[in-house]
Parts: sequence; C-alpha cells; structure tokens
Amino acid sequence: MRILRGLGCTLIAAAVWLSSLHWFFERAPAAVAGPLAARQLALWSGDPALEPSLAQLRRGNPEWDLMARMFAVLAFANIALDEPLARARYLAAIDRIIERTQADVALGGMHAFLLPYGRARPFVDPAGRSIFVDGELALMMAAREAVEADPARAEAARAQVQLVVDQIERAPKLLAESYPDEAWLFCHAVALAAIALHDASANAPDRHRMLFQRWIAHAKQLVVDPGTGLLAARTTRAGRVLEGPEGSTLWVAATMLRLVDDDFAREQYARARAALRGSFAGFGWAREWPASRPGADDIDSGPTIPLVGANAGSSGLALIAARAFGDEPFATQLIASLELAGFPVEGGVHFAAGNQLADAAMLYAVTRNALWHRVLGGSS
Repeated sequence: MRILRGLGCTLIAAAVWLSSLHWFFERAPAAVAGPLAARQLALWSGDPALEPSLAQLRRGNPEWDLMARMFAVLAFANIALDEPLARARYLAAIDRIIERTQADVALGGMHAFLLPYGRARPFVDPAGRSIFVDGELALMMAAREAVEADPARAEAARAQVQLVVDQIERAPKLLAESYPDEAWLFCHAVALAAIALHDASANAPDRHRMLFQRWIAHAKQLVVDPGTGLLAARTTRAGRVLEGPEGSTLWVAATMLRLVDDDFAREQYARARAALRGSFAGFGWAREWPASRPGADDIDSGPTIPLVGANAGSSGLALIAARAFGDEPFATQLIASLELAGFPVEGGVHFAAGNQLADAAMLYAVTRNALWHRVLGGSS
C-alpha cells in the first residue's frame, strides 16, 4: 500500500506540474513583440548581420528571403501606426526593404526569389511574371502607402498593384502563376490583400470589388476541397488541383482574405482550426494537413512531431491567423509553445529554432494588426 500511495502521489504531482507548466511560458503578445521588433529594425537599419542572415535564408530557399521582407514590412507598418513617435524609423526601414527588393527584381527578374525549377519551362502567361514575387512586393508597397502616403512613391505603388491585377485578369480562372503553370493560393491571397489595401488607402474601396467577387466564386468552384471545405494549396493556371489543403497556406490565406471577403475568410479559419488545431496542458500547435488529406514534410512545412502531428511551419503561421481573427485562447497556447520550443535567445530578440523569416513572421503575428483595422474598421 505504501508503494501504491507513493506512486499515486507521484502521478498527481506530475499531473499538477504538467497542467501548470504552460504558465511559465505564457507571455503577452506585446512582451514578445518588443525584443523581436528591436532586432528586426536593427537588421534593416544598417546592422552588418543582415547580409549573412539573408544569405542563410537563400541557401535554404530563395522564397524565404522575400517572405521575410514581406512579414517585416507588415509588422513595421503595424508598429508605425500604433507608435507615432517611432513612425519615422519604421517607415525608413520599410523604404529600405522595398527599395532593396525592387533593385533585386530589376537585376534578377522574377527568378531572383524563385526556386531553380522555375526555369525548367516558360510561364504560360506570355508576360512571364510570378504572382508570388509581384504580389508580395505589391503588398509591401501598399502597406507603406497605408501608413503614410508619399507622393514620390504613389505612382510606383499603383503600377505594382496594377501588375498584379493584370496577371489575375489574364488567367482564364483568375489563377495567376507563381511558377510556370502553378498557381499558389498563398500567393493569391497576398496579392488580393495588396489590391484591397491599396484601394482602401486610395479612398476607393470598391474599385476592385467585382474582381474580388469573381475570384471568390472561382475559388469556391475550383479550389475548395470538397471533403474538408478548405482551400487547396496549389493548382494549375486552369484550376486543376495539384496539392490539397495545408496549414502553412491556409492560416496566411485566411488572414489575407479578410480584406477581400471577411465572411469567406472567417469560414476558412474556422474550418482550418477544426481540422488542424491541437492542444495539451495549455500548449497549442497546428497540423500541416487535415487527417483526411495527409501529406509529407517538405522544406517549407518543416518537421512534424509524430503522434500529435504538431508541425513547425503550420504552428508558427497559425499564430498569425489566431491573432488576426481574435482567437486569443489559441494564440495564448501557441505563444506558450513558441516560448518552450522556439528557444528564445538574448532576451527574445531571436528564436534559435528558426531563422530571420520565422522571426519576422512571429513579429507580424504579435503586433496589433493596425493595417487590417484601417480597412475593416469595427469588424477587425
């Protein structure tokens, strides 16, 4: 009996410890944002560590370089709107990122940020442009205009957004190419958000309303997986699905599509949450694929923990969506997991388990989404 009592006490103590462990890792979003913002701002304000950091990203995947810039710009724009006294510093960093990106595209074309297989065959669209590259640059430029209009930059922003509109309109099913004959839904959501944000900044919120309605109708018909109701990740230009729903697409797509069709975006988030969310003892995570549509880990998804299905890429991007949709219980659990498994170093300026892209994405997640609030108003 003494042994049984001791074992019982041990089990009870372990259960109490596990149930309270998350309290040591829960942090307010603002507390996470402060150190991350300081580091990201320093990188884009002349820190010599920038170039090695970008080179590291490019060695893994050149797409990550562009995505890190986009998330940094979105985060800086949110902070600039919330902190007027710091606005000039954040706008200066945004301008550096945009100018650097424009120069890189001017020098290397679309392939400056594409994987090598993008050269294996020509784009179907004779223009030969990637909605991934043009859309992310357009969103950066639209975000800059939304924070503070600059007459010297206004025409360039308008022209970049128009490039994106034209690519989508030329596609038979409004599915422009990210790679030759590959339309990625992540990229489309970003591109459409860029158009909507630019329209709102130009006081013309209805300018592309018909395009948005047509795109959502095509997406529901062609791209939504009939089994899960979730957007597929990748199709051909004609709308044939190449890859089913995945978390690292869905979380960001839902967030971006709030500016295009908030009801559809909320439905996608709710479905993704139901299919992909996991939690235990105050810690949260996300799967990369619905259980009914399994997939395999790749360089973008990152590793998946067996049994529970926790995926690094999906879990990180789920925090962006949870915050965007006001799902604070899930966000709190995801932040606890980030603090536990991300290994914050130097007071939280960087997560050792990630890279500059991960840090920029997490910074965007934990800032207040003031940009979206400007467009959505009370519904944000």
